[in-house]
Amino acid sequence: MSDETPICSAKGCRVDAVWVLAWNNPKIHTPERRKTWLACEEHREHLSHFLDVRGFLKDVVRFEDWQEPAES
Repeated sequence: MSDETPICSAKGCRVDAVWVLAWNNPKIHTPERRKTWLACEEHREHLSHFLDVRGFLKDVVRFEDWQEPAES
Protein backbone atom coordinates (compact mmCIF):
# COMPACT_ATOMS: atom_id res chain seq x y z
CA MET A 1 0.00 0.00 0.00
CA SER A 2 1.37 3.39 -0.99
CA ASP A 3 1.64 6.32 1.44
CA GLU A 4 0.87 8.75 -1.38
CA THR A 5 -2.48 10.54 -1.35
CA PRO A 6 -4.64 9.36 -4.27
CA ILE A 7 -5.18 12.04 -6.92
CA CYS A 8 -8.21 12.59 -9.17
CA SER A 9 -7.97 10.94 -12.60
CA ALA A 10 -9.47 13.94 -14.45
CA LYS A 11 -7.01 15.44 -16.93
CA GLY A 12 -4.95 18.15 -15.26
CA CYS A 13 -6.60 17.77 -11.85
CA ARG A 14 -4.25 17.45 -8.87
CA VAL A 15 -6.94 17.40 -6.15
CA ASP A 16 -7.19 14.54 -3.64
CA ALA A 17 -9.54 11.79 -4.80
CA VAL A 18 -12.55 10.95 -2.64
CA TRP A 19 -14.38 8.62 -5.06
CA VAL A 20 -13.53 5.36 -6.82
CA LEU A 21 -15.28 4.74 -10.15
CA ALA A 22 -15.19 1.04 -10.94
CA TRP A 23 -15.67 0.17 -14.60
CA ASN A 24 -14.93 -2.29 -17.36
CA ASN A 25 -15.13 -2.37 -21.12
CA PRO A 26 -17.17 -5.49 -21.93
CA LYS A 27 -15.55 -5.73 -25.37
CA ILE A 28 -12.09 -6.36 -23.86
CA HIS A 29 -12.58 -7.27 -20.16
CA THR A 30 -14.18 -10.28 -18.53
CA PRO A 31 -17.42 -9.38 -16.65
CA GLU A 32 -15.81 -9.60 -13.21
CA ARG A 33 -12.79 -7.42 -14.11
CA ARG A 34 -12.82 -3.93 -12.60
CA LYS A 35 -10.63 -1.06 -13.70
CA THR A 36 -10.72 2.08 -11.55
CA TRP A 37 -10.59 5.81 -11.97
CA LEU A 38 -10.31 8.13 -8.99
CA ALA A 39 -12.35 11.32 -8.71
CA CYS A 40 -12.49 14.43 -6.57
CA GLU A 41 -15.89 15.91 -5.66
CA GLU A 42 -15.78 18.32 -8.62
CA HIS A 43 -15.08 15.66 -11.27
CA ARG A 44 -17.10 12.68 -9.95
CA GLU A 45 -20.21 13.47 -11.97
CA HIS A 46 -18.32 14.24 -15.19
CA LEU A 47 -16.15 11.11 -15.06
CA SER A 48 -19.13 8.94 -14.04
CA HIS A 49 -21.17 10.28 -16.97
CA PHE A 50 -18.29 9.66 -19.41
CA LEU A 51 -18.11 5.99 -18.37
CA ASP A 52 -21.88 5.52 -18.04
CA VAL A 53 -22.81 6.69 -21.55
CA ARG A 54 -20.40 4.08 -22.91
CA GLY A 55 -21.91 1.34 -20.72
CA PHE A 56 -18.64 0.95 -18.77
CA LEU A 57 -19.57 2.26 -15.30
CA LYS A 58 -20.20 -0.48 -12.73
CA ASP A 59 -19.98 1.26 -9.34
CA VAL A 60 -19.13 4.56 -7.61
CA VAL A 61 -17.84 4.21 -4.05
CA ARG A 62 -16.28 6.63 -1.56
CA PHE A 63 -12.53 6.04 -1.53
CA GLU A 64 -12.43 5.08 2.15
CA ASP A 65 -15.12 2.41 1.52
CA TRP A 66 -13.49 0.88 -1.59
CA GLN A 67 -12.27 -2.68 -1.34
CA GLU A 68 -10.29 -4.07 -4.25
CA PRO A 69 -11.92 -7.29 -5.52
CA ALA A 70 -9.99 -10.39 -4.51
CA GLU A 71 -7.84 -12.00 -7.20
CA SER A 72 -9.02 -15.48 -8.17
